[in-house]
Amino acid sequence: MIKGKRVAVVMPAYNAEQTLEATVREIPDLVDIRILVDDYSKDQTVALARRLGLQVYVHDKNYGYGRNQQTCYQEALAAGADVVIMVHPDYQYTPLLITAMASMVAYEVYDVVLGSRIIGGQALRGGMPLYKYISNRFLTAFENLFLRVKLSEYHTGYRAFSRQVLTDLPLLENSPDFVFDNQMLAQCVYFGFRIGEVSCPTKYFDEASSINFRRSVKYGLGVLLTSLQFALTRWGMMHPPRFSPKGKKLDLDPRLAINSPSAAAE
Repeated sequence: MIKGKRVAVVMPAYNAEQTLEATVREIPDLVDIRILVDDYSKDQTVALARRLGLQVYVHDKNYGYGRNQQTCYQEALAAGADVVIMVHPDYQYTPLLITAMASMVAYEVYDVVLGSRIIGGQALRGGMPLYKYISNRFLTAFENLFLRVKLSEYHTGYRAFSRQVLTDLPLLENSPDFVFDNQMLAQCVYFGFRIGEVSCPTKYFDEASSINFRRSVKYGLGVLLTSLQFALTRWGMMHPPRFSPKGKKLDLDPRLAINSPSAAAE
């Protein structure tokens, strides 16, 4: 708890058995709620998460990374979280930064805080593939141009949010796939939430999850499309529900969240 606000860590997991324990070991004691949502893993992620004392929710099939996040945030809100930090359980990002990121949200300095791999210039030294680094820089420049903000990167999976961000954004209008991350940040900018960044080292290794080249290309095209949709919406040329205050939001009824057919409590 920070400043009387309950802090939750959510981990969207898929086949994270080999790296989950190392990730959980670095989560600071101030975290009140620890949730793992498993997207129908084929390994022992769920059993290990249960042994580690996490609140575990299991999808009844593989829905995708974006859908996993929707469940993560819904369950964190249902549990009464005021600040929610997403940490990938593949140990690419150190949970040791949770205290700093959560504090920036809890003290209302920012509504959203990103753990940036680009600030500090350590991405390539941490093993980020060169093609991913180049595409990261190109896509970020494109997004900054169209979204009219200046972030160091949009593609980190290490993020902290205030409760209001998660209740106000129409998150159910976003893709169930990897581009969900980008669509969510575009929504944060569109609806006027304050975004801050902290420098975060990252580690690439064999056990860490990573999307392949084909899916990276699909993600990149989705990012470009999201940026164009954002700009066209701002110019009044289109009105997608993703950028509408009337778009579908998370269901905050804890009974529906926990007992939903797609996420069963373990």
